[in-house]
Amino acid sequence: MAITTRRAVPADAAELHGLAARTFGLACPPGTRQDDITAFVAEHLAEARFAEYLADPSRIVLLAEDQGTAVGYAMLVGGPIKDPDLAATVRSADDSGTATAIELSKFYVAPESHGSGVAATLMTATVEAATATGAGLCWLGVNQRNERAAKFYAKNGFEIVGTKRFLVGAVWQDDHVRARLLTAAVRPGR
Repeated sequence: MAITTRRAVPADAAELHGLAARTFGLACPPGTRQDDITAFVAEHLAEARFAEYLADPSRIVLLAEDQGTAVGYAMLVGGPIKDPDLAATVRSADDSGTATAIELSKFYVAPESHGSGVAATLMTATVEAATATGAGLCWLGVNQRNERAAKFYAKNGFEIVGTKRFLVGAVWQDDHVRARLLTAAVRPGR
């Protein structure tokens, strides 16, 4: 494999939608209705939504490719956290109380690329991009029952700092909020 990462451009919107449609359900807990997954993708991960995301200056979308084929993507979102409880939870991960936070909103790898090193390569690029924004903290939400993702995020320095809820269809899912400081002292794999 020749894995590369790059910042996505508007011409990638259709490919990102296709990848999102194939991968979003992998992060949902067992029992999530396929109709709810399909509706979520149609509303939040459609080609038109990716076009909006790619035009939004507060977002960074990274694309991982294997010999030119999209095999993963990540999305960082800057700006203030709108939910005050969630903002307090994220702030609690920063001992100094001064770090600017950036959200790792999406991080997905195609199932046929699991275990190939794509996720590690994409995470390295994602952390570098987050750090380059000047943020001192990166946070994310991950379903509490997604053990594979939890192990991966823990391996990459993201520690559980709280919980939040995430709506898919009419069912609220329980997520762990994980965060890591973006400093030279915190390295993936610790």
